[in-house]
Amino acid sequence: MSLTHRARVRALAKINLELRVLAERPDGYHELRTIFHTISLADSIEIAFTPARRTAIELEDELHLADNLVVRAARAAMDAMRLTGHVEMRLKKRIPMGAGLGGGSSDAAAVLLALPVLAGRSLTMDRLRQLGEQLGSDVPFFLLGGAAVGIGRGTELFPLPDGKPWRGILVSPGIHISTADAYRLLNSHLTSESQQNKIVTFQSRVWDGGVSRAACNDFETVVTQQHDIIDAIKKRMLGAGASMALMTGSGSAVYGIFPGSAQASEVFRSFRKEKAFRFSLVSRARYRAMWWRTLEEHIAAKVWPPRNRRER
Repeated sequence: MSLTHRARVRALAKINLELRVLAERPDGYHELRTIFHTISLADSIEIAFTPARRTAIELEDELHLADNLVVRAARAAMDAMRLTGHVEMRLKKRIPMGAGLGGGSSDAAAVLLALPVLAGRSLTMDRLRQLGEQLGSDVPFFLLGGAAVGIGRGTELFPLPDGKPWRGILVSPGIHISTADAYRLLNSHLTSESQQNKIVTFQSRVWDGGVSRAACNDFETVVTQQHDIIDAIKKRMLGAGASMALMTGSGSAVYGIFPGSAQASEVFRSFRKEKAFRFSLVSRARYRAMWWRTLEEHIAAKVWPPRNRRER
């Protein structure tokens, strides 16, 4: 009987339905107010765990990244479980990189959720969240999924009720936006609107449920000054009848949300010359159901985070 346990998991992307940047914090980060939402666009990760006297972590990655968050997440999980073993992973990327979609963070969170189940060990949500924060500001959100308000660095998360599975179109213009550069460009603009006004408008978005034609991403203004194609894509989305259109994260991907799937499909065809993706908003209930279904041969109960039926 093989001691190796395997699973193929999906790491979903995210969009920001609202993103406001306040003042710089004493720790060097900026105070944020954002609404995250998982979407159906996803990377795929095959993970296998085999008990062994020493730990070895192997990643087959077509991009050959020198400092891949997937490896760091696996190492962090193994250390936290005080466990040794052979971890083999194969990462297939579909989420565009450097586009504000959180692909690397989602990949890391997927490993944090799956590896303890495959190893038959347990890590509490608090411990997973701590590990996630150490890996990156967006990682904790992907341990939650659905819609959530993020404050502070974006790691203080407050779940929002599940909403409609709106359909959308995402366009990646192929421009890599450095988050550090985006903050540098934004810093000189942070005094143009009072923090109080930003907080008030952000509260309105939360009460609206996040999907609003008046949605705002503070990074959008400064990034579009450098790359006008982003504004052009957004205007095409709105002109085609999008309920809202916005750049996500610090860029450069732009998404539009549409009232119906037929309209979304029609707009998707109009972007056939660009790198475009169709997606739907993924609720927290659907997110967890996806994980339970993926790991069903290893788990006995639908609890969160997922736990192995034979965990020690």
